Amino acid sequence: MRGAILITGTASDAGKSVVVAALCRHLRRQGVSVAPFKAQNLSLNSTVTPGGHEIGRAQALQAAACGIEPEVAMNPVLIKPSGPRSAQVLVNGRPVADAAARTHEALRGAVLEALAGLRERFDVVVCEGAGSAAEINLRHTDLANLGLARAAQLPVLVLGDIDRGGVFAALYGTLALLEPADQRLVAGFLINKFRGDPRLLAPGLDQLKALTGRDTYGVLPWLDGPFPDAEDVLALREPPRAGGTLDVAVIRLHWMSNFTDVDALAAEPGVSVRFTRSAADVERADLVVLPGTKATVEDLEALRADGLDAALQRRTGPILGVCGGYQMLGHRIEDGIECERSATGLRLLDVNTTFAAEKRLRRVSGTVLGVPADGYEIRHGRLDRDEPLVQQGHVLGTAWHGLLEGDAVRRALLGWVAERTGRDWTPGTRPFREVREAHLDRLADWLAAHADVAGIAALIEGGAPKDLR
Repeated sequence: MRGAILITGTASDAGKSVVVAALCRHLRRQGVSVAPFKAQNLSLNSTVTPGGHEIGRAQALQAAACGIEPEVAMNPVLIKPSGPRSAQVLVNGRPVADAAARTHEALRGAVLEALAGLRERFDVVVCEGAGSAAEINLRHTDLANLGLARAAQLPVLVLGDIDRGGVFAALYGTLALLEPADQRLVAGFLINKFRGDPRLLAPGLDQLKALTGRDTYGVLPWLDGPFPDAEDVLALREPPRAGGTLDVAVIRLHWMSNFTDVDALAAEPGVSVRFTRSAADVERADLVVLPGTKATVEDLEALRADGLDAALQRRTGPILGVCGGYQMLGHRIEDGIECERSATGLRLLDVNTTFAAEKRLRRVSGTVLGVPADGYEIRHGRLDRDEPLVQQGHVLGTAWHGLLEGDAVRRALLGWVAERTGRDWTPGTRPFREVREAHLDRLADWLAAHADVAGIAALIEGGAPKDLR
């Protein structure tokens, strides 16, 4: 099998990232050499490749589904919002300030070059769209949806989220709003997050085909459970898991980034993880995590406005700050990069931060809490105590993302929390890597059971049918 396909959607959070990961793992299990691709990603969840480049976290999970290391070609353009009207643009894994490097033609060149390189090295490339396929106000600069499909002549499947309601209108309307040349590449549809009786849905599928001439290649049922490496904050609408022995409260920041750092905590038996902006939750939780952010000073000001600063300062139980959260726990933040102002921190850790123009992107390893640990750094902030973990009494801070994916360091942290809080907690034995692999296999099983995977394979090899209008 050789070829490529684009999975796009009717809206954000329709499940594109999950379906792409599922298809990648399914193809890998069929012995196919496969790679993921997202031309342009708008996300605050990112990671660092072995080559020292920053890409979307979802593409790293999709690479894991393929059984390969993530690389910058899988996500050549990454946009990280840092305010209501501001964002950092990364091209080929590095921030760019030069306006010429951010023009549509420059970005388009980077995208097509990356995709072409992947197609030369892998049998199949599974591409993920961004947002909605029918953003007609942005079509002239589109790099990730039908703009990509037209440039690379990719067959397209449009994914609709039936849980939102109005899925037939969304699918039909998406197709109707596209230009004729774009419409000819839309081979069919997928429906995601279905909870009802398939027999009741069947007449609608028949009418959709009569109206559009296109098949629906699958109706995917709702999937419960945690989703490691979620694409964006929309995924946090899921209710928290059932309570456990250790209660972990993660402060939900306005510009929160890399909230996937707590995924491994949620996978540990006897641990309950929830996102909150409640001062009461902050005071009574066994562990409070202050996560990363793309707007450190602005999120610090919002903490103060909501009274969460006082709640943190009143705590005597464990607090962990990660990257931007770590910086907030310190004494002073001097920022001329994310914003043009500085701030006094929460003064819970004896550290100071000064922002530098060059972004630090690297994988790291060392010893944390007496055990081997590794992670990655994504930051402009330079701390005057540049250690893997700083601890003062009940407060800890680290600039390392991904630290808690290490089984030994995660269990050492949770054991320390249990000891300080007097909880009876027993560490699990299952490696987090195994949890992630099982999740990817579950996704592949889900797709194979409910989608026409043979029909999708035919699209990958042969492209969209030639008679579509």
